[in-house]
Amino acid sequence: MRVPACLAAALLALLMAPAAAAGAGRPDVAALQVALRGAGLYGGSIDGVTGPGTRAAVSRFQARNGLPADGVAGSATRAALGRRGRPALGSRSIGPGASGWDVAALQFAVAWHGFPSGSIDGGYGSHTQAAVRRFQSWAGLSADGVAGPGTLRALQGAIPRSPIWLIAPLRWRIGDVFGPRGDRFHTGVDYPAPAGTAVGAAGRGTVAFAGWDSGGYGNLVVIEHPGGVRSMYAHLSRISVRQGASVVAGNTVGSVGSTGISSGPHLHFELRLRGAAIDPLTALNR
Repeated sequence: MRVPACLAAALLALLMAPAAAAGAGRPDVAALQVALRGAGLYGGSIDGVTGPGTRAAVSRFQARNGLPADGVAGSATRAALGRRGRPALGSRSIGPGASGWDVAALQFAVAWHGFPSGSIDGGYGSHTQAAVRRFQSWAGLSADGVAGPGTLRALQGAIPRSPIWLIAPLRWRIGDVFGPRGDRFHTGVDYPAPAGTAVGAAGRGTVAFAGWDSGGYGNLVVIEHPGGVRSMYAHLSRISVRQGASVVAGNTVGSVGSTGISSGPHLHFELRLRGAAIDPLTALNR
């Protein structure tokens, strides 16, 4: 089947594009890491960065398959990966039921653009479809859940950043940052701090939500700021504001806790730009 030139060009540009934000890796490298993980040779994060762990895993795979163990995943290595190394770039629109290299790259790119789909595993299931639809809607595209040329072109755009400045909600060292974590994607930054530590609003705005979130955030406060930005303060032990209240930077909104899905006392701080998760460090005037 002849592949439309617009699709081939869009997918090739997406997968080969350099990182569009500090810390962001490349979708083609992420797809390679997923393939190596599937072969039982890579246990690091799917971060799209060709670091020592990725090169070592490639070398082990090459040696296992009788290839020169140079740690560089060229065409022969991709061919040896079999179904995990396919399909070729630009070979199809990507939709439900698809699997392989291009799906993993798509999942990675969509996550960095603010819509993680759960595991980055190269399988186009319902979570990936929902994430693609949310991204398409956010980008002003028809939300059909199929990643064709328009969606792939939109993913070539810059990773969203905060249009406003905010202050840190805690004056504590940041633990986990925004980005890949294992085979999933962490949508905020974490501040490990003692339970009961006061949490401040990151900027002026209106409390859009204050209560219990059953999706894992536990006690949660959400503040709507100018510019389409919302800040989220999760796992709180105590909530100190009510929905509809006006706040300014530094007002106490709650206290650090470990409610919801949490492994210990910390604040999970998240920013959304018109619904897309964005790196809070693009907003914080630290």
